[in-house]
Amino acid sequence: MIRFIAICVTTIVLALPAAAQIKIQEVTSPGGIKAWLVEEHAIPFIALQIGMKGGASFDAPDKQGASSLMMALLEEGTGDMDAAAFLRATESLAAKFSYSAGRDSLMVSARVLTSNADQALDLLKQAITNPAFNQVAFDRVKAQVLSGLESEKSDPDTIAGKTMDALAYGDHPYARPVDGSVETVQSLTVADIVEAHKKGLTRAHMVIGVVGDVTAEQLGPMLDRLLGDLPASGPELPKDVEFGAPGGIKVVEFDTPQSVAVWAHKGIKRHDPQFLAAYVMNHILGGGGFGSRLTDEVREKRGLTYGIYSYVAALDHTNFVGGSVASANDKIAEAVQVVRDEWARAATGDFTLEELQDAQKYLTGSYPLRFGSNSKIARVLVGMQLDDLPIDYVNTRNDKVNALTLDDINNVARRLLKPDLMQFVVVGKPVGLPAEQ
Repeated sequence: MIRFIAICVTTIVLALPAAAQIKIQEVTSPGGIKAWLVEEHAIPFIALQIGMKGGASFDAPDKQGASSLMMALLEEGTGDMDAAAFLRATESLAAKFSYSAGRDSLMVSARVLTSNADQALDLLKQAITNPAFNQVAFDRVKAQVLSGLESEKSDPDTIAGKTMDALAYGDHPYARPVDGSVETVQSLTVADIVEAHKKGLTRAHMVIGVVGDVTAEQLGPMLDRLLGDLPASGPELPKDVEFGAPGGIKVVEFDTPQSVAVWAHKGIKRHDPQFLAAYVMNHILGGGGFGSRLTDEVREKRGLTYGIYSYVAALDHTNFVGGSVASANDKIAEAVQVVRDEWARAATGDFTLEELQDAQKYLTGSYPLRFGSNSKIARVLVGMQLDDLPIDYVNTRNDKVNALTLDDINNVARRLLKPDLMQFVVVGKPVGLPAEQ
């Protein structure tokens, strides 16, 4: 039965975005809780996504990892159920819950049957409003987290990312790893987890997406019942911070036959009028995988890597343009130089109409894949709200992509790409790269 449910939830709305516009309603509960709703009554399931702004940014410097550990503990039982009892109750209702922590937000996801939605959501309510946080579960999950953090010490990608964050953000929360460090997690107590719960799970910065077999009239009371007991206020969100890495190359010595290089410099805000043009431009440059300029130059023509990519990142409180590549120690210097050369070439605004048209065709054609299930649509609804996008964005996005001109792409490339400001972090034993450059 549960396997069948999972298949249905995955396939329910595969054709919806391609065949018709998505009708999104804004619902306000009697208690004032707002949500975006897409009704889909073909199959009796409801997908719910809850996002709460703040996330790991609320962790104090010496409590890094508290929010992440707290979210991992939400599935370990409530005040009157241990982890095993909570799991049995969840499975008996054919429900599925998940919890996660990120830099900017905490996420709670749920998939429930319409027939027992009230019972399932009452169970979820217990998890998020009355978690057990007992010492036995805390010690066990904490040990799992510490084991993962120890493993990350030998992961070049993780090392590179943490090094870049430290260079870019100084004492801002973005400089701290979401999962914390071995030292900070080791020092966490149950009291720290209770405090992280108090800060993170509030209605102050909450957005909600719901998709499935529920009406607007039914959803309002459901939201009040599930979330009405959460605190109405919460901590202030962190201040904005500029990407502050100075540029150049920093080498982190690590004993491995292959070096990992990441690079970044200041980017573009999500609500900048040129953001979408920057997104499409980056697809051509390095975000599109095979066929992108970086893949052609670094992998196809020179055989320096199996994979390379670039991206435009617009977080809640900062923005940057970055990328990553891995190559043998004796080839990474050449790979870095080719990346720099391609960045400089693109910064002149030399993209072609053929490149733009190919990107537009791919990006508009692949967009419906983001809506492959009720749960995916619910996540999109939450993401739109977290990014302060208009409610009709999903129905206008492809038109906006197709409306971009070659001048739009080349103008944003000349404005955004700064080859002289690129900060590289290389982890490994690279040949021909000084430790600081």
